Amino acid sequence: MKISELFFSIQGEGELTGVPSVFVRTSGCNLRCRWCDTKYSSWKPEGDNVTVDKLVEKVCSYPARHVVISGGEPMIAKGIKEFTGRLNELGKHITIETAGTVAPEGVKCDLASLSPKLSDSTPQEGDISEEWIERHESKRLNYDVLSEWVESYEFQLKFVISKEEEIKEIQEVVDQIRGNIIPEKILLMPEGTDPETIRSRYDLLINLCKENGYRMCNRLHIDLFGNTPGT
Repeated sequence: MKISELFFSIQGEGELTGVPSVFVRTSGCNLRCRWCDTKYSSWKPEGDNVTVDKLVEKVCSYPARHVVISGGEPMIAKGIKEFTGRLNELGKHITIETAGTVAPEGVKCDLASLSPKLSDSTPQEGDISEEWIERHESKRLNYDVLSEWVESYEFQLKFVISKEEEIKEIQEVVDQIRGNIIPEKILLMPEGTDPETIRSRYDLLINLCKENGYRMCNRLHIDLFGNTPGT
């Protein structure tokens, strides 16, 4: 598996915020989000090829039950099913952070952290090739795949948001996903890679959550460490 980074920290987002976890970031992605904050694992994938045995050994060297597999897009990583299967056998709690564009096909996962990409995620002309812009736009939402995740796993739906108008698009996306999705499973996360920008969106997110019964999702790791690899 091509791995961008592996580190021990605390979860900064979602239902398990604050839980000590080993993070395994795979390298490679099938999307090119405009605001991606880990371009070293997506736009320009970096990293080393590591065997599943070595990965498992490294993960187990840390005193944590929780393992977070992210990317890039971890579901396109070769060996992902073998890796999660091994972790499952060892009693690890596995969170997979995915855009929900690739079917799970039986991958072992205790919490599917799904981040469907809204239209604002599409890169702009001049930032990347026209081919990638078209590819991103055509692949960013797959409702059948998102429904399979929701119907088969414990899940949370995380949406990156920067303006009030996006709430309508979020609701339209959720309405097309099959399965029982209660409002508290919908997490609104502020777009931004620095504490000041993130805090500037708090009032917006708080009001939207109060109006719709959704959950506000902070980015604790940015507050604690900044937008820094390995944190």
